[in-house]
Amino acid sequence: MPLRLFLTSGDLMADRRFEFARDLQLKGDLPAAADLLEQAIELAPNFTSAWFTLGEIRQQLGERDKAIAAFREARRSDPEDQHGAGLHLMRLGDAEMAEMPKAYVQALFDQYAPRFEHALINDLGYRAPALIFKAVLAARVAAKKPAYFKRTIDLGCGTGLAAAAFAKQVDHFIGIDLSSGMIKEARATNLYAELEVADMIEGLRGKADASANLVVAADAFVYLSDLAPVLSESRRVLVSGGVLAFTLETHDGNGVVLGEGLRYAHPAEYVRRAIAKAGLKLLTLEPASPRNENNEPVRGLVIVAEKT
Repeated sequence: MPLRLFLTSGDLMADRRFEFARDLQLKGDLPAAADLLEQAIELAPNFTSAWFTLGEIRQQLGERDKAIAAFREARRSDPEDQHGAGLHLMRLGDAEMAEMPKAYVQALFDQYAPRFEHALINDLGYRAPALIFKAVLAARVAAKKPAYFKRTIDLGCGTGLAAAAFAKQVDHFIGIDLSSGMIKEARATNLYAELEVADMIEGLRGKADASANLVVAADAFVYLSDLAPVLSESRRVLVSGGVLAFTLETHDGNGVVLGEGLRYAHPAEYVRRAIAKAGLKLLTLEPASPRNENNEPVRGLVIVAEKT
C-alpha cells in the first residue's frame, strides 16, 4: 500500500513525538505510543495526523469510545478529511454510510501511483481488467456483435491497466481519475487519447450525450457507496447499444457496507436494482474476485450492462 499520509503539525517537537509514537506503534507498544501522541497533541492541538493515529491505536486496544473521540478530532482539524477519519467512524458505527471524502481518495492514490501496478499485480494478484475484458468479449459474442469500440471512457483509470487490456478493441481511449499522480502514470503508457483529473461522476458530466461506445471501471466503483449517479451518467454518455462494464466487491448481507479494507461492498441484488433503475439492460452479473487481500481472494462481481 502507499506510504502513510503525514500532515505536519508545524511544531518540530510535536512532529518528533509523532515519529517516536509511530515507531512504538509498529513495534507493538501501543500504550506507550498513545502516551506520546497525547503529548504531541498537547503541543499542537490541531495535529491531524496525531489524532488520526491515536484513533487507530485506541481502536487496536479495543477502546471504542476513545477511538471515536480521536477520529472525530482528526476530522474536525482537517475538514477535507485527507486521512479518512470519517470512514473509520462509519466502521465504528458512529457515522451514517456516506461517500468517501474526495481529498482522502486523492491523497491515497497520489501517494500510491509510483508503485501502484507493482503492488497490485505482484502483491495483490489484481485481475479486474482481465475479468472485465473477458466478460465484455463473452457478452458481445453471445449477442453476435463485434467487440470493437470506437470511443471508450475508462473511469478511475489509474495507471492504465484497463486500457492495456482493451488496447486492440478500442480506437479512442479517454481516461478519468481523481489522482493527478495516476494520470501522470497513465499518460506515460501512450494508450489514452484524452486524460482528465476529475472524479468519475464529474468527469462523465463533462461528456456529451451518446458520445461513448463503452464505459469501463476496473475496481473503481468500490470507492462509491451509491451507484445510482455514476450508472445514470454512464447511460447518458453511451450510444444506443453501448456497453458499461465494471467490477465490485460484494457480500451476502443487505445494503452497502464499508469493508475492513475501506472499500464499499455491494450485494448482487442491490446491483440488479440499481442497473434496472438506471435504465440499463443487465447482460452479465457473475461472481469474480478482482484481487487478493491477506492472501485470500476478495469476493467480487463482474457486471456488464447495455444501453438499449
